[in-house]
Amino acid sequence: GAPSGDSQLPEWALSALQQLDDRYNCIEENTDLNRSLTRAKFANKLNICLSLANESIGSSPTDPATKADLESIQKLQTEFATELAALRGRVEAIEAKTERLKQQQFSATTKLNAQLWINFTGAFPSNRITAERSLAQGGTNPFIPPTRVNGVPTRVQLRDSNPTVSNYLFLTLTSSFTGKDTLVTQLVAGNANSPANQLVSSGFFNTWGTPITDQTGTPQAGSNAVYLRELSYSFPINDSVRVAVGPRLNTYRYFDQNRFTNFLTGAGSFNSSGSSLFAAIDRGSGAVVSWTISPQFRFNAGYLGENTEFVSSANGFNTSSNPAAGLFGSTNQAIGELTYSPNKDLNLRLLYSRSLIRPYNGFIGGTIGEPLPYGYADDGFGGRLNDAPADTFVVNFDWLFTPQVGVFGRYSYGRTGIIPIDPARAGGNTTVQSIQVGLGFPDLGKKGALGTISYLIPHSYLGGREFLLSGGGDGGKQQELEISYYYPATENIAIVPAFYAIFNPNNFQSNSPVYIGNVRMQFNF
Repeated sequence: GAPSGDSQLPEWALSALQQLDDRYNCIEENTDLNRSLTRAKFANKLNICLSLANESIGSSPTDPATKADLESIQKLQTEFATELAALRGRVEAIEAKTERLKQQQFSATTKLNAQLWINFTGAFPSNRITAERSLAQGGTNPFIPPTRVNGVPTRVQLRDSNPTVSNYLFLTLTSSFTGKDTLVTQLVAGNANSPANQLVSSGFFNTWGTPITDQTGTPQAGSNAVYLRELSYSFPINDSVRVAVGPRLNTYRYFDQNRFTNFLTGAGSFNSSGSSLFAAIDRGSGAVVSWTISPQFRFNAGYLGENTEFVSSANGFNTSSNPAAGLFGSTNQAIGELTYSPNKDLNLRLLYSRSLIRPYNGFIGGTIGEPLPYGYADDGFGGRLNDAPADTFVVNFDWLFTPQVGVFGRYSYGRTGIIPIDPARAGGNTTVQSIQVGLGFPDLGKKGALGTISYLIPHSYLGGREFLLSGGGDGGKQQELEISYYYPATENIAIVPAFYAIFNPNNFQSNSPVYIGNVRMQFNF
């Protein structure tokens, strides 16, 4: 055949193809067959006509026009043999790839995605760090509440913290049965205990100085055991309302989001990636309703009973699946959030949460303590507490005021009711606020990259400090500076260096700063 290229088409070929189209109706309407067509495009149209002609000729071999058509087809095939061969080679390659994908496909209804993080982390105190801890076990356990001696919580001096290498893994199965519904099943495994945890007061494990990806993520510390992190099913009610239900919904999938504090790409520590006063329940049983009121307004509302993967049922957690507490007697949280987005560059969110927090070992706080938010609270005299009602208000915004520069911030206010078991104790409330401001730099150095600077006061107490068994410190105000840079090295691999500086750690003004460095490799596949 003639060489492939953009050389002018012979007139007889155009006429022959037009005759085939007249007989077999094989070319789409409004197509102008003229000599400006490239040979490759002509061959593409010819290939379609050949397929339809072969079908018709095969079913009507005695048709008197068949002989003339066959002669015309043979001449066209000879003239455009090179182009047709190249076209069919591409088709065969696509068919082979499609067949290979079918064979490799995990499921016809389910997509498997994995995210793996490898962390290199070090915490460097500039001096000994005072922390409020129990003196039991030599003061090494950050989960045991302190005791009061002459009304003052017991304290220890901490400094030992060595650099670590760790891993954290999500395996996410996303299924759809109708094309509009979504079943999310997420598994988690990890082996980290981040170095900053060696320096925190009791109840502050996995809070300041700890990247979210530098954790075990299960009750079995350092084990790499596989646990169910999320199980939820969402479906549309209509074009504007969607409902998610499940035994283990992820709170952060629906609430308190921010384009610059998503831990995958932005500010990535436990305290900076979301409001430090919100989400006593990270994962829970219940339902969330999402309503798109208009292109500018969205409203999410939900109810969750505590069922979090990284706390142990043996220690009294995962209470929504325990009939002794159940869905409504467990630590629970009702949440509503209104989002206003006047354009794609600005998001403003108003969130309110009403919580009921069950005591842990008789005290309120720890990992399900928000909005206390962390540490532990007693009746002010070392006595135990009843369930605590709590309210949290959060204002959260992100604004991309140029394509390369954005600003973000959060203001949070929390109130926790202190109800002593001892009727002789008066009780009261702890009130606390949190303030965060920061800058984001999208596409810094490379498209898809993100630089982030965050300044945070995670818990500034306004009242009720006398009820703090740990977390009150000496009246100081902890402050956190976080700088991170998400760099997508390839489509599937990112490198994320981060630096944290923690001032007045554990709310002790007498404490020197702690500096944390983290470099993580992030793999998506």
